[in-house]
Amino acid sequence: MGKKKGGKAAAPADDFLQTLEDFTSKENWDKFFTLRGNDDSFEWYAEWPQLRDTLLPLLQESSSSSSGSLQILVPGCGNSRLSEHLYDAGFRDITNVDFSKVVISDMLRRNIRTRPQLRWRVMDITKMQLADESFDTVLDKGALDALMEPEVGTKLGNQYLTEAKRVLKPGGKFICLTLAESHVLALLFSKLRFGWKMTVHSISQKRSNLKTFMVVAEKEKSILLHDITSSFDLLSIGRNDNQGSGMREALESENQIRRDCNNGSDLLYSHEDLKLGIKGDLAELTGGRRIKFTLASNFSYRAVLLDAQKQTEPFVYHCGVFLVPKTRAHEWLFCSEEGQWQVIESSQAARLIMVFLDSSHSGVAMEDIQNDLSPMVTQLAPRNDDEAARIPYMMASDGIKKRDTVHEVTSSLTGKVVVEDVVYESTPSNLEGLSPSDLAFRRLVFKRTEGLIQSEALLVEDGEILELSQKDKTVSQSKRKGNKKQNQESSGPLMKVSHDYLASSYHTGIISGFTLVSSYLKKAESCGKMVKTVIIGLGAGLLPMFLHGCLPFSDVEAVELDPVMLSVGKDYFGFTQTDRLKVHIADGIKFIRDITNSETPADGIKFIRDITNSETPSEETSNAVPQSTSSNGDSTTYTVKGGTCPDILIVDVDSADSSGGLTCPASEFIEETFLLSVKRALPEHGLFVVNLVSRSQSVKDMVVSRMKKVFDHLFGLQLEEEDDVNVVLFGLCSESVISESDIPESALILEGLLKCQRPETKQSILEATKKLKCWK
Repeated sequence: MGKKKGGKAAAPADDFLQTLEDFTSKENWDKFFTLRGNDDSFEWYAEWPQLRDTLLPLLQESSSSSSGSLQILVPGCGNSRLSEHLYDAGFRDITNVDFSKVVISDMLRRNIRTRPQLRWRVMDITKMQLADESFDTVLDKGALDALMEPEVGTKLGNQYLTEAKRVLKPGGKFICLTLAESHVLALLFSKLRFGWKMTVHSISQKRSNLKTFMVVAEKEKSILLHDITSSFDLLSIGRNDNQGSGMREALESENQIRRDCNNGSDLLYSHEDLKLGIKGDLAELTGGRRIKFTLASNFSYRAVLLDAQKQTEPFVYHCGVFLVPKTRAHEWLFCSEEGQWQVIESSQAARLIMVFLDSSHSGVAMEDIQNDLSPMVTQLAPRNDDEAARIPYMMASDGIKKRDTVHEVTSSLTGKVVVEDVVYESTPSNLEGLSPSDLAFRRLVFKRTEGLIQSEALLVEDGEILELSQKDKTVSQSKRKGNKKQNQESSGPLMKVSHDYLASSYHTGIISGFTLVSSYLKKAESCGKMVKTVIIGLGAGLLPMFLHGCLPFSDVEAVELDPVMLSVGKDYFGFTQTDRLKVHIADGIKFIRDITNSETPADGIKFIRDITNSETPSEETSNAVPQSTSSNGDSTTYTVKGGTCPDILIVDVDSADSSGGLTCPASEFIEETFLLSVKRALPEHGLFVVNLVSRSQSVKDMVVSRMKKVFDHLFGLQLEEEDDVNVVLFGLCSESVISESDIPESALILEGLLKCQRPETKQSILEATKKLKCWK
């Protein structure tokens, strides 16, 4: 089976690999096998001489314990000669399946005379038409790896492993040859957790610098939880290569999970785990039972099963499903255990299955979600004498009590852009001096990523009378400037955007990372030096405005490719340029690379690296001089006279194409060449910040790996309320850096520097600093 694009195959296949843009596409595989021909086999992973000594003893052991001839299934067989070698070694009952009709036809013709007992079937390995418990061995040579494309996520891999488990007999072995990428191991180890005895072997290869691992999982009749063992020295194998290090980390992490579970700790179970009886007989109601688990079919879900604490109550429903939209998943009522008990009490159900929706469900019809969930929910329902009893679906609203569309515009670069004012059904309780019923927020949304709020700001009264009628579409630009919130019914108080409150949790996370350089910031403030912050990606301009207002010694420059964003920020979010806050309409990649050049860039900006931190800059070197201003005053180009490089660089740019698994930033901003440009542009005390949004663990691992390679130290902050989608990464250029134990003290320094009018804003930032973790 094929190797994913992230790895390297032997040179002979390089030309053919260019045809495989998608390793899950039947059409691409048909084309690939047609080009190779029926006699041109290729071993994507280890070849027979390397596999033989480890594989044959395993099969012979299984054969001796089998009541008849050993039944072997090879899913995703491709044109590998593995089955032929096994046949020649005496194993006759081998069934080979692949969804490519081209390769199955070729393999049948190649073996029909010499190996007549080999069976070849065209079949999708995620939906195999094979009987339950019909094979003694399922032998996977790269099939799982090929299904785990980042843009596909775990869906196909999960379906395939479910099928492999189903067709395997008790006592049978699932043998998986893999390159052991972290997202593959995460699924494999968790999927074969309860009732499986697992061992990992290392297979050496002569023609490739990639290592192949053989994971052997034996299916038991019990549901015991075993540590995963290995036939090699974990410490030695991880010393000199990333693959070995990744395997060691994955094994240690998984074994710790298993030990914690055996010691009574709870974990996130799978639907299949629950069907095994891991948490008891689910057909029976058990008062106060609460289980966190995952569901997977056409879509994946996080869920919580709750049995009412008082089973003596008269219930309207024996079982119900409660859907929680992404916008409300972080609320106390749904994310806390206490809140969840309140939900089941009000639902009047004896058992409630609370299902959390996320970004992957955006745009999916609710009917399709219910149809997807229905078979799995039925299996989780308690026993009920009334066979006709239905399982109702309840749903929390999207959390928005009122929504007004303030402005819509279509940009040639960004697509449709929407500005909307919303009032939430429940709002933050940390806003002092404001009643929750008074709270309204202004949001910026891109239709291309509708499930992602680009910017969000709190609206507060300005104390003036609103004069602009929403119906008057001919009003001049100047009269609707600023951050007005129109009362569509009648004139009312003028509302403006609050620039000292961070409504977006990731903005809070970004500012909390300034803790890592707070000593330098304090030093700069003390000597009157301006700290230069460059932000790539303007959005609505809320983050630059916050820095401008709450860090008075900061000199902020935003770089934005789309001029429409600047207009939207000015007209609807109160964004204003000053001598300390400037916007460059430019390409962010080029902007940063220009910083590292000694020549003055085309846009008139010249930065000269200055790492003499102790010197106080003169007025000449610390101020930017305007060179030209457009006639409408919207844009000014500045040349920095002998200025310093940026002290802090923030990348917050969404991706126009998230099909590769990366929603933010655009992929160009995490290429190693760009990261190296960033490091050259930053001084020794510099801080690089990336807002990373991705549902793909492999994509996140890749970004983290690249940043670890480039930067001397890496810190990360996981935003818990974002369902593990949003991570803020902080790269540091200095070899000396604060440790995690120093963060509380450094956070106090940052607290003293922040000039926030709202104490709750400062408190939220300080709370976020407690989640900063050192990753390198």
